[in-house]
Amino acid sequence: MRVSLRTWPGRLLARPWLLAFVPVNAATAGFAVVLPLLILIPLHGSWGDVAVAATLFNAAVILSSIVWGYLADVYPLRRTFLVVNYLGYAGLYALLTRVTGFSELYAIYAVIGALAPAGASASNLLILEKFTPAERATAFASFQEMTMLGSVAGLLVGYFWTLADRGLLSLLFVLAALALASAIAVRLGISEAGRKVPSTAAADHPEGLLARLRPVSGFHGSFPFFPRGLRLGPHPVRRLSRWAREELHHEIPLILLAGFLFNLSANLYNISYTPYLYSAGLAATSIFLVNLANNAAQTVVFPITGPLANRLGADRLVRRAAYVRGAGYLATAGFGILAFLHAGELGANAAVYALLGGAMALYTTASALMLFRGLEGRDAGSLLGVNSALGGAAAVAGAALAGVLSVFGSFSLVFFVAGAVLLASLPLWAAATVAYSRRRAGTARARENP
Repeated sequence: MRVSLRTWPGRLLARPWLLAFVPVNAATAGFAVVLPLLILIPLHGSWGDVAVAATLFNAAVILSSIVWGYLADVYPLRRTFLVVNYLGYAGLYALLTRVTGFSELYAIYAVIGALAPAGASASNLLILEKFTPAERATAFASFQEMTMLGSVAGLLVGYFWTLADRGLLSLLFVLAALALASAIAVRLGISEAGRKVPSTAAADHPEGLLARLRPVSGFHGSFPFFPRGLRLGPHPVRRLSRWAREELHHEIPLILLAGFLFNLSANLYNISYTPYLYSAGLAATSIFLVNLANNAAQTVVFPITGPLANRLGADRLVRRAAYVRGAGYLATAGFGILAFLHAGELGANAAVYALLGGAMALYTTASALMLFRGLEGRDAGSLLGVNSALGGAAAVAGAALAGVLSVFGSFSLVFFVAGAVLLASLPLWAAATVAYSRRRAGTARARENP
């Protein structure tokens, strides 16, 4: 099945006001590197402390997404939500410069996680409401370009700031100023749309779905769709049993489980990666460069993923991306074992992390297309709620597992485990392809023989 998906806009900007999202993406991308370095260097923390912070952050994202989802549907004030989100970032980044212990840092980072879903849905809904259906493909593509360009810019700011021997704490003020700039730009440059759409409408076409599922570099994970409330009624066990039997004949459960394993491995790897680089002796400047390689690779590869998925097939592309990611994890594990690679630590890690970034771009588009075709004609809102719950569970489980392995294992073991978990998803992706082919063939026969 061929699905139309645009990942490179005909114009770089669908509307000039989309530039308002560049500074905040620069802030969050820089913050993703600064936060673990803040734990490791000024606070003299450990890999386990980074894992604890990530666990609290992801738990806050999951819980707050339910609240923000309710508020987004009851109070459809997209611009207000964005301003609250970005002003919150600015204030909390600045507040982090005053922390003296881990309890304060954990609390502030959890609040950042609680704020994060507010802007994630508001920005997508703003695009749906301010653009016509014919313009939305270009609008979402432009929005993603602003995200990627902002991410690269934020890491460059961090690189040159640390290259000039300026402190990490003062860099937080720069990131706060970038978030504040986006808040001002949104407040002054964007108006509310006249029409309103529900929060699940972003899944009605592949561009909107991809924009929500694409990993956000500032947090190493995609923001969840707001789950719908539970529908209570008579005979819940019977309804659940009937639903489970129906799903056994569909590829969606296989896709959701494969995605869970992929996200679990990605979170386990990403949470441990900056502590690994620091333990290998890389300076903060070099760590920014390694992360820049990853984001730059995504910026280059992501625009070609749509045509590539249509040419090779999303099913084949998602498996190839998983193979490449798994190979990258295992290569990183080897760096910790082969001592002779230490002299080229920066170059080797930058090359592997860039490879992982390109593979992530391929995986995100291919998996989104597979998910989208499975959602056609179904209750997309409920299924995306399940997908979000599994994504959140994978994020928390990855962070918790990283914390456990930080006590009882090593970085090499973590990366080996991440690679093994990721490769375990490959049979599930293959099974999902078979299930989809059988379902499509059955539908075709039913149409021929009504």
